Amino acid sequence: MTMLWVGIGGVVGALLRYQVSRAINARTSSPFPWATLAINLSGSWLLGWLTSHLHKLVPTLHNVPMLVLGVGLCGAYTTFSTFSYEAVSLFRARQEILSLTYVALSCLGGLALSAMGLYGLPHSHP
Repeated sequence: MTMLWVGIGGVVGALLRYQVSRAINARTSSPFPWATLAINLSGSWLLGWLTSHLHKLVPTLHNVPMLVLGVGLCGAYTTFSTFSYEAVSLFRARQEILSLTYVALSCLGGLALSAMGLYGLPHSHP
């Protein structure tokens, strides 16, 4: 049953990544991989947020929501392999500054947004 839950989330995550990528790429002709950056940064925040909040929202469902949304959806939505390929491709195309910028924004931004999702930063007060 676990594989089914992960698979359901994975299908949704892959389709979401495809649609978001298409929408962003349709609006830019830049060699910079804006779509993958946006996907990976938003996925980093989402996984952090899910890890911190999901058990509070649906405590009776045990680990099913995290299997569907965290492992499945976020796992299929975000893409390290595409990030790696695009960073190397930019470097090979002699776009070293773009490549290094992409790596820095992806890594530092991903860490920062994951922490913001996990810890609720910036912290909001009611």
